[in-house]
Amino acid sequence: MAISYFTSRNRSDESFFTGDRQSPWFLVAFGMVGAALSGVTFVSVPGMVGNNSFYFFQFILGNVVGYLFITFVLIPLYYRLKLVSIYGYLKDRFGSTTYKTGSLFFLISQSFGASLRLLLAAKILQFAFFEKLGVPFYLTVVIILLLVWLYTNKSGIKTIVWTDTMQTTFLILAAVVTIYSITSAMNLSVGESVNRVLQHDYFKIFNWDGRSGNNFFKQFLAGILIAIAMMGLDQNMMQKTLTCKNQWDAQKNTLTFSLILALTQFLFLGLGILLYIYADAIQVTLPVGEQGQYLDTDTLFPNLAINHLGLITGVSFLLGIIAASFSSVDSALTALTTSFTYDFMDISHKSGEQKRKLKNRVLFGFSLVVFLIIMSFSGSRGDVISLIFKVAGYTYGPLLGLFLLGMFSKVSIKDRWVPLICILAPALTYGLSIYLKNSFNFDFGFISIAVNAFITILGLLIIKQNGKK
Repeated sequence: MAISYFTSRNRSDESFFTGDRQSPWFLVAFGMVGAALSGVTFVSVPGMVGNNSFYFFQFILGNVVGYLFITFVLIPLYYRLKLVSIYGYLKDRFGSTTYKTGSLFFLISQSFGASLRLLLAAKILQFAFFEKLGVPFYLTVVIILLLVWLYTNKSGIKTIVWTDTMQTTFLILAAVVTIYSITSAMNLSVGESVNRVLQHDYFKIFNWDGRSGNNFFKQFLAGILIAIAMMGLDQNMMQKTLTCKNQWDAQKNTLTFSLILALTQFLFLGLGILLYIYADAIQVTLPVGEQGQYLDTDTLFPNLAINHLGLITGVSFLLGIIAASFSSVDSALTALTTSFTYDFMDISHKSGEQKRKLKNRVLFGFSLVVFLIIMSFSGSRGDVISLIFKVAGYTYGPLLGLFLLGMFSKVSIKDRWVPLICILAPALTYGLSIYLKNSFNFDFGFISIAVNAFITILGLLIIKQNGKK
């Protein structure tokens, strides 16, 4: 709230949307780590090690390559066109219908992504605090969304650039404190801890089984494409980057962010192995499913941190999960508000007072949408991070196909047919994945986004305008 007060002074009509393009690049880079990790990475990545070993690191390696594409291809494009909503590119390239279709797919993707990220954090806060006070789960979610609204509604992205930095600090600090607590409780030195992790059965990085969803080539390619789609084609993440003073600062921001993010995710994977080692030592077990996989892996970290590793670790964990939950939902709601007001309400041509009224109504509307999605998925089990990337494969695939065709061809398409193609592509991808899984035991894994984008591009080529470029 204090940060919100200071950043909202001397704000302009564009502060909520662009931060007046005065954000220090290094601050943006560090703060974006918290928004990218969120409570899902904070809890799900350590927990998923039990079922997926270190295979997620293959995906992280692909992310690094994807960020290079964002840095040297997408950012120069966005700055050259001076975009506030990045989907304005689609209007220039293909037409108004394509522009609104791309923006709509982002709104759907981000609404589900933000809701699922907040769902996990809300469940943990409910377990740790509110359940003991007799507060129902729906009210816990309302409290979180209300607090987010209070500090974002005035200056939006201008405030979030600074709050994200604080939130990232607490998130990483919580992981470091937990690692220290585990090694101290088991009397392990730093060298011994590293050796236990490296020699553990779960420390398997590469999977070469072609039918597995964890296959290296599937994970690596999916890592590239999902980074491009969920970062480079995502108004949430790019809105922060576009608040930098110039293109070179934005590129330094993205490169620095990608390095810090990869190292932080590796830290969380290592923490996951330590958590399972400690759980075995104190005989804490997770329920097992019919096929031998662990269930409720997202509960491992919260359970050990709050109930078994002492007060300091429990407090640092709760600070970390609060920071992670707020850093993901505040920027998501701001990005959703920006995209909807610019792409569907043409807010750029309205007066300052009209902008403020519309912005507040839209922000409230998306807060309500997030609340409804959270309540719909409140009974889900398993690691949420896998669910998020699976959903992203279907919702971001058409966006990826549109941008790739636009940037790497001179094809002109029949604009009015684009919504149909973008609906059919995910449906066909889903049907194909079910068929291959049932008939050949072949799992797409996260690679569904590549299949989805490829089908989208094929569909767009079918509706191209011959002889027109």
